[in-house]
Amino acid sequence: MRGRLVRTGVVLVDAEGAQALTLREIARRAGVSHGAPRRWFPTHLDLLSAIAREGFAELAARVAEADREADRTDAGPRERVETLTRVYLGYAAERRGMYELMFRHDLLESGRLGLRETSLPLFARLAALVAELRPGTDAVTAAGALWANLHGLAQLRHWGSLSLATGSDDPAPFVRAALDAHLGPAEPTR
Repeated sequence: MRGRLVRTGVVLVDAEGAQALTLREIARRAGVSHGAPRRWFPTHLDLLSAIAREGFAELAARVAEADREADRTDAGPRERVETLTRVYLGYAAERRGMYELMFRHDLLESGRLGLRETSLPLFARLAALVAELRPGTDAVTAAGALWANLHGLAQLRHWGSLSLATGSDDPAPFVRAALDAHLGPAEPTR
């Protein structure tokens, strides 16, 4: 039943967004009484955290696949950051409701079901790549600033504000500018 409730929540968040994830609606769609989720998830935050963990697991799997591909092509750290950026923004665009849920402050702050520990390896991967690219700098701060840029880009793009302000919805030039600002200009390609 626990897995069924989480799977139902995943389908619901993808179809209708994070705001649709009420206990009653998840129970209704799972075909159980509205009180049934409380048997497996003591609080609403617990159930939401379990659903968000599924999102982090999927995003981590996408990043791991991109890393394996980068290993096969012997990509350098800058190329790996660029790839990670594409994966992150692609996920944000494709799984909008899940992406919103995953980064809800109350879920991450609560630490329910180890959600913070599930999300931190993704950030640690970015910080490690930044450390390779900018030795001797505070890689965590630089990675945090870059991630904030990417998160803002994902949000602005979703809201339609990016194209209103810049005339373009294509994230590529903004990603390049953010990477250059936080990591230094890319080496020219030969």
